[in-house]
Amino acid sequence: MKIIDKIALALVIIGALNWGLVGLFQFDLVAWIFGGADMLISRIIYTVIAICGLWCCSLLFRRCVCDGE
Repeated sequence: MKIIDKIALALVIIGALNWGLVGLFQFDLVAWIFGGADMLISRIIYTVIAICGLWCCSLLFRRCVCDGE
């Protein structure tokens, strides 16, 4: 697994945990940290996490060339 795959996967997991907080407690951690969901930085973070989600979709369709992992 390449380093970009690991970073994308970590960000997707963080995004999933944020959605869990929204679903269970109606608390958006990203919006809380960066001053609201409408702030530019929050929107950038949401966009980056969405792009990482699309990147991680490609992990499902890749052939694994395992070298001892």
